[in-house]
Amino acid sequence: MAVAVQRFTLEEYLKYDDGEDGRYELVDGELIPMSLGTGQHGRAMSCAEKRLRQEIDQEERPWIAEKGIIGVQSPRGTRWDTVRIPDVVVMLAEQWDGMENREAVILLNEPPPLLVVEVVSESTKRVDYRSKLSEYAVLDISEYWIVDPLRERVTICVLVDGLYDQVVFAGEEAIASTVFPNLTMTAAQILAGR
Repeated sequence: MAVAVQRFTLEEYLKYDDGEDGRYELVDGELIPMSLGTGQHGRAMSCAEKRLRQEIDQEERPWIAEKGIIGVQSPRGTRWDTVRIPDVVVMLAEQWDGMENREAVILLNEPPPLLVVEVVSESTKRVDYRSKLSEYAVLDISEYWIVDPLRERVTICVLVDGLYDQVVFAGEEAIASTVFPNLTMTAAQILAGR
């Protein structure tokens, strides 16, 4: 016997409250609980956000970097909505300011983030490397970082003609970013959260 899954529209998802401060992504209308992640996961997220904020400030860019609080509506080709919550989002500061009095979700009709970062965990590795890779490409997100503590590497995905070219960095290799060309950070630093 099949169990019916409750499906949510985007509007229902944005208003949903489980009464316990749970965080959920919306995938094809289904609420997917988000785990807290390990300490290493949290350190990598914080490190990425901090370093990207520093670069934004140094370069005096009109951008912001926020960790784990901005949703991105995703087109998955089904009749149900999907909203991802990347570990770090870099977007226009003006766009962020426009979300002051509404849910912090970048909708399909709005400019996409400039860069998103996902930190891989055991429970998200397939989604981070497959589903999100194709969804973020369709959204025209110019750069997607996959920070993978499990494999001890950082994959920088740069959008070229609608698909991501991927370069893998490990150890003391300096990460090369097209969005932040002056960034000086190694794969080991972000993985260690330094």
